[in-house]
Amino acid sequence: MALLEDSIGVEDLVLLEPLAQESLLKNLQLRYENKEIYTYIGNVVISVNPYQQLPIYGPEFIAKYQDYTFYELKPHIYALANLAYQSLKNQDQDQCILITGESGAGKTEASKQVMSYVAAVCGKGEQVNSVKEQLLQSNPVLEAFGNAKTIRNINSSRFGKYMDIEFDFKGDPLGGVITNYLLEKSRVVKQLKGERNFHIFYQLLVGADAQLLKALKLKRDTSGYAYLNQEVSKVDGMDDASNFRAVQSAMTVIGFSEEEIQQVLEVIALVLKLGNVELADESQANGTPASGIYDGQGVREIGEIAGLSSQELERALCSRTMETNKEKVVTALNIIQAQYARDALAKNIYSRLFNWIVNRINESIKVGTGEKKKVMGVLDIYGFEILENNSFEQFVINYCNEKLQQVFIEMTLKEEQEEYNREGIPWTKVDYFDNDIICNLIEHNQRGILALLDEECLRPGVVSDSTFLAKLNQLFSKHDYYESKVTQNAQHQYDHTMGLSCFRICHYAGKVTYSVASFIDKNNDLLFRDLSQTMWRARHPILHSLFPEGNPKQASLKRPLTAGSQFKSSVAVLMKNLYSKNPNYIRCIKPNEHQQQGQFSSKLVEVQVRYLGLLENVRVRRAGYAYRQGYRPFLERYRLLGRSTWPSWNGEDREGVEKVMGELSLAPEELAFGKTKIFIRSPKTLLYLEEKRRLRLQQLATLIQKVYRGWRCRMHYRQMRRSQILISSWFRGNVQKKHYGRIKASTLLIQAFVRGWKVRKDYRKYFRSGAALTLSGFIYKRMAQKFLLGLKKSLPSTNVLDKEWPPAPYKCFNTANQELQQLFYRWKCKKFRDQLSPKQVEVLREKLCASELFKGKKASYPQSVPIPFCGDYIGLQGNPKLQKLKGREEGPILVAETVKKVNRGNGKTSSRIFLLTKRHVILTDAKKSQAKTVVGLDSVAGVSVTSLKDGLFSLHLSETSSSGSKGDFLLVSGHVIELLTKMYRAVLDATQRQLPITVTENFSVRFKEGSVTVKVVLGPGGGEDGKLSCKKKGSGRLEVTVQ
Repeated sequence: MALLEDSIGVEDLVLLEPLAQESLLKNLQLRYENKEIYTYIGNVVISVNPYQQLPIYGPEFIAKYQDYTFYELKPHIYALANLAYQSLKNQDQDQCILITGESGAGKTEASKQVMSYVAAVCGKGEQVNSVKEQLLQSNPVLEAFGNAKTIRNINSSRFGKYMDIEFDFKGDPLGGVITNYLLEKSRVVKQLKGERNFHIFYQLLVGADAQLLKALKLKRDTSGYAYLNQEVSKVDGMDDASNFRAVQSAMTVIGFSEEEIQQVLEVIALVLKLGNVELADESQANGTPASGIYDGQGVREIGEIAGLSSQELERALCSRTMETNKEKVVTALNIIQAQYARDALAKNIYSRLFNWIVNRINESIKVGTGEKKKVMGVLDIYGFEILENNSFEQFVINYCNEKLQQVFIEMTLKEEQEEYNREGIPWTKVDYFDNDIICNLIEHNQRGILALLDEECLRPGVVSDSTFLAKLNQLFSKHDYYESKVTQNAQHQYDHTMGLSCFRICHYAGKVTYSVASFIDKNNDLLFRDLSQTMWRARHPILHSLFPEGNPKQASLKRPLTAGSQFKSSVAVLMKNLYSKNPNYIRCIKPNEHQQQGQFSSKLVEVQVRYLGLLENVRVRRAGYAYRQGYRPFLERYRLLGRSTWPSWNGEDREGVEKVMGELSLAPEELAFGKTKIFIRSPKTLLYLEEKRRLRLQQLATLIQKVYRGWRCRMHYRQMRRSQILISSWFRGNVQKKHYGRIKASTLLIQAFVRGWKVRKDYRKYFRSGAALTLSGFIYKRMAQKFLLGLKKSLPSTNVLDKEWPPAPYKCFNTANQELQQLFYRWKCKKFRDQLSPKQVEVLREKLCASELFKGKKASYPQSVPIPFCGDYIGLQGNPKLQKLKGREEGPILVAETVKKVNRGNGKTSSRIFLLTKRHVILTDAKKSQAKTVVGLDSVAGVSVTSLKDGLFSLHLSETSSSGSKGDFLLVSGHVIELLTKMYRAVLDATQRQLPITVTENFSVRFKEGSVTVKVVLGPGGGEDGKLSCKKKGSGRLEVTVQ
């Protein structure tokens, strides 16, 4: 039982002690601050708006409350919805859920939660789901057209709504009927500071696409419309664009066609444009005031939407036709009257459109007349209102709340009396405030305020709000619940808060002062016949259907019903409907004026508690027995308090309850035993039972803990003992297994040794002393044979450049393998040489000599390796003159090449033909082919050459020779490697001595006049081209730059 166990505060105010306004408020505040927003008064749910999303809704909580009865879980709106639905389904009893509270208290959200719960717990199926979806989707449509942002609430319902949801015998929804009450149509033309018009206007302008706005002749800027409050166009936390799309989708789900949706939006656009129609002050020819349209553009656009001519519309707005039985009189309206007519038309169009939408929804969700059905009604209606300036709207709203309070008291008492009679408990009459006298004050057919208001509206002659107030003062001067300035003066009372044009009624929730200003106009709710007839002539389908009284064939001179009469009739039908059903109540409370979460204003809540009559409700519930419960759950909860019923009871439930109560020695007047329930008069008695149960639970908990601890220790000891025995046995077995394993291994070792010794002893005579050497020699020979045969099969190619050789299979053959590799290579080389001709041998010898002389020393050597030595580079065979220069005994010319001789004086070069024979070096003039210098090879002392890629070399001559008197030669050759190699070999053959060849960048050249030091340097190009430039540096230096 969740009501008293681990609860925050008191979950059911019937059990509140002491019962007073202050303790009730503190209990609500305590629960609200701990996010417990629901509290019970019996089966009435009090809901305090948290202004935030709490994690207490959804499928998980729906399933939870579906499986429990009303009092078994924490207070919740789901519990009330489940109680109503189960009563309807199982007991075949029609239900109604009344949701009341002031604006911003959360009534709309509460109705949504009730609807979502019922939709979730009823049956499934394609048709059922379609009906549920239509019922749920009616909410966003009605909110868009009937809700608005007010000072107190951003989504305030500005109409009352009663929805009958109809179910079949299985509890599945079949459809429903929606009834709306008193739409606040004055909001269409005027809003208070900080408030907005109805949501649909802003949703249309913000959410419609450009094409739709163009078709409706609208602009997106909300500041361009007189009927929309310019101060508040957007609301924090509300997305008008997405809400507009949701409304369109919902209308489609309900069954609106695309044409109907478009036509509805056209009517909304027409209302917006009516507010922008500017009227001008004019005069007739006789001086009578008249009015006209200031700018005809707006009227033409309205006419295009409505299917009317602008002349018709202007005539209807600016003139009025008075009809009698004999004649018609057309009178012009002054500007004030024309503005009133324009605003009245806008209000009537919107109000009638709202009624048309409700009727259209009803057509989609209605149920066939032949089906038997059960009904659950949900009433979401405005709560009691006391504003700074209370007018006709507050008067009828408070009248409706008086009737609902009357229903609540009567139905609560009736329910209590019926339960007492069912259980056989004597019923004691309960004293309570009966507000029937206040209801009669307002609704009496002849002497009620509404009747007098209608009478004043219909009376000929001068009629005004002041004449209506005078009639009230005259008729109710001695009424206990009516006050005015006149009645106070008659009783010599002074009240500065009471105005001369006001009257006050003492409602059940407190005194409310009403201003009679505009009572007559608002009750008449007049719309000139010209406007009705003009709208009826419109070609727009919906607009035409909204004004059936405009049909001339159905024209009637009878005055239409007043707003007060219509509302009184609607309330009467509502009351009749509620009396025919079992009521369930949700009282919604607004905790603060700023819509802030966590704030609790005690003064504001106190006023609402008084408006809702919560304290009166608690007193009615506690007038007899404050608490009652069935015998079985009561016995299950409290049987532990009796010795005879604990720990088990096998008798009847009532007998067990009587024994428990008898052992506790409670006062007899505190208890009553019904047929199925026990009744407890005072909350103190129930709290005493709960305290005794708490102490008994502590005793039982201690006993259970003692028994459990003893059992746990015994079980622990037994488990440890079993574990110790198991470990010991395993350990001893493991030790013996290891010992046996060691003995077995030792035995096998001894046996093997003995067997081996015996075998060796028996067969020792068959072994020879040299067997090991013979065997090893045989094995080695076989290994060598295998190695050599394998080498035969894997010999490499005979190419002298192929250096590959198979590795030795065993390390012992590594030395032999290397020797065989060298022998094989030498054999390949010999075989290669045997194949060469003498000329090829000579060429290779020259290349070998060049390698020995210049490899790694001269940079141009690598380039000369692949190029064969030619010897003749000047075409010697075609030049007989040059051939004659050598003697016949000289043999062939080894080298014939054009070289450049460096001048000794200035470093300039001149071309010479260089001829090398077996005994001489001959330098010849390139042009005359005459020998200029002939040097014997025995006179050549040495050669100096650079390490770079250039062709510069110096030919040093011995001083004692005849040619040496002229000095050394400094020459430049393009084939210096070949030239010097052949000269080296020629000198060796001729003189049997090696020619000294020095590789250096600094060398001395001896000339006739003296010695010159030659220095060779690299130029900017790095010497890659090999080109030379010589420059004399003084008398003894010559610098050669290699480019």
